[in-house]
Amino acid sequence: MRFLLGSISIVLLLVTALLGNLVQMLSLLFYPISKKLVRKINTLVVYLWWSLCDICATNLCGIEVVITGDHLPTPEQALIIANHQEMPDILVILHLARQQGSIANVKWFAKYPLKFIPGIGWGMLFLDCLFVKRNWNSDKENILKVFSRYREERIPFWLVSFLEGTRAKPAKILKSQEYARKNGLSPLKHVMLPRSKGFAATLEGLSGLYDAVYDLTIGYEDRVPTLGSYFYSNVRRVHLHVRRFSSASLPAGDKERNEWVMQRFKEKDQLLEIFYRSGRFGA
Repeated sequence: MRFLLGSISIVLLLVTALLGNLVQMLSLLFYPISKKLVRKINTLVVYLWWSLCDICATNLCGIEVVITGDHLPTPEQALIIANHQEMPDILVILHLARQQGSIANVKWFAKYPLKFIPGIGWGMLFLDCLFVKRNWNSDKENILKVFSRYREERIPFWLVSFLEGTRAKPAKILKSQEYARKNGLSPLKHVMLPRSKGFAATLEGLSGLYDAVYDLTIGYEDRVPTLGSYFYSNVRRVHLHVRRFSSASLPAGDKERNEWVMQRFKEKDQLLEIFYRSGRFGA
């Protein structure tokens, strides 16, 4: 039964993603008339499709997301940082966003090649997401341009950044540990060192726009599932620990911001150590 429900979910999401692309492209016909109308159409498309992603995972396939940690006020403009293990991380974050009534505002830092992929990639092009090459010198101009658009057009956002830069696979964690030792940093066991320079620059670019940083730690029971096994196998529960830091509480200087985000990832590592021993975050 789970395999059938997972198959229905995957087909439904693929078909509706392409239909959503079609609606998004047709929305450009209204661009000369009203940019606001185009944005409203695309906001509705993303609201429906992101919501469908969560409905398929939690309602159709019955996956429970256990949320612990801080209470989040709503609505807020937020920068979200999270550990990144596999594609289902995205679905877990969407579940939280839907609970908070902000799912239509979710935006992503995504790898540049993704923009050329039909469905999710093409869709994100219409949503003021940021496609980056993981090189600040080449990414800076585009990132600041998008942030300027957020500011000028008052675009609401939940901007998600996976600061590790890629999925935390065992071989990549070993490389991160080696880098840490060479540079006098504490090696981490369950996560990789964050790209702190990009984080500090993001805070600077969003200055005055965001209310808080949400620090999310995602843990999977048994093993980390791929996107396929998340829908098809017997994944029943995912755990999400939430910490909220108001914008006013964050340090101002780049050096201090680098140290701040490094500390968050040390804490993530400790949280995941507890989780893998006990099956839950915290006592």
